[in-house]
Amino acid sequence: MQKIVTLTVNPTVDKSTAVYSVASEIKLRCAPPTFDPGGGGINVTRAIKKLGGDSIAIYTQGGGTGGMLYELLDAEDIQQHPVLISNYTRENLTVFEETTTLQYRFGMPGPEITPEEQEACLDAIVEEGGDLIVASGSLTPNMPDDFYARLADRVDDFGGKLIVDTSGPALAAVANKHVFLVKPNLRELELLTGEQFTSEARLKETAQDYIRNGLAEVLIISMGAGGAALVTADDFIEMRPPVVPIKSKVGAGDSMVGGITLALAQGRDLRDAMRYGIAAGSAAVMTPGTQLCQPEDVAFIYPLVTIV
Repeated sequence: MQKIVTLTVNPTVDKSTAVYSVASEIKLRCAPPTFDPGGGGINVTRAIKKLGGDSIAIYTQGGGTGGMLYELLDAEDIQQHPVLISNYTRENLTVFEETTTLQYRFGMPGPEITPEEQEACLDAIVEEGGDLIVASGSLTPNMPDDFYARLADRVDDFGGKLIVDTSGPALAAVANKHVFLVKPNLRELELLTGEQFTSEARLKETAQDYIRNGLAEVLIISMGAGGAALVTADDFIEMRPPVVPIKSKVGAGDSMVGGITLALAQGRDLRDAMRYGIAAGSAAVMTPGTQLCQPEDVAFIYPLVTIV
């Protein structure tokens, strides 16, 4: 199997709890919290582990929360390559309201990461090497928009294939950087292109134009319950999962990327990798809180994913 490395520059400790009802100006009595490692690339690595594969998680680690993050990953037997930073790793909060079954997600911006620490993250990627490099998640507020573009140059130097799952200016900056695969959701692609897609034909035309203009070799556009579209310069394929019970949408995109990456590392073609990724993403929504896909759910859903 090909070597997989993930990078998370803005990881988090995800705290989840439940409360009977959310209301202002009163003290809310919450259920005992659970803690999970979080952040795009870390969740991709965790999903790969759950699906029977292995990858190396490179991430920034700082302060007490950074130490807790290390321990949580160690408990899941994740291969780690932390990059030490001077500021604290962030912590996010998810609250489930029992009376409405609504979920409230509070995401923190993350710490300031110095230019030297940013460079150490890039050096860690070069040190580990790898065949498939997954850069996933947000940048911290002070990081330059072109950080993933700089990463693309490093990965290109040692011949790896870069998979990027981010949004906004950080996504736009990777254009013409020899990125192998980019996985925006439909809304992220609309923001990137500046238009709303009202037809499949227009989506196909715009996505293939972006590929021909150098954004990536492959686009996989996630569309929630509508499935996903696989786009190359010559191909456009839509796939849709079966209807599944939804408990939480947290981690669905990361599980999808994990499934795609693992399948590619195993030598499967793009169509099969996307089918497996859709199954992993759909399986993730069946789990509560910040839990990711379960392999038995993925195995059940995988043959039911259909080409539209």
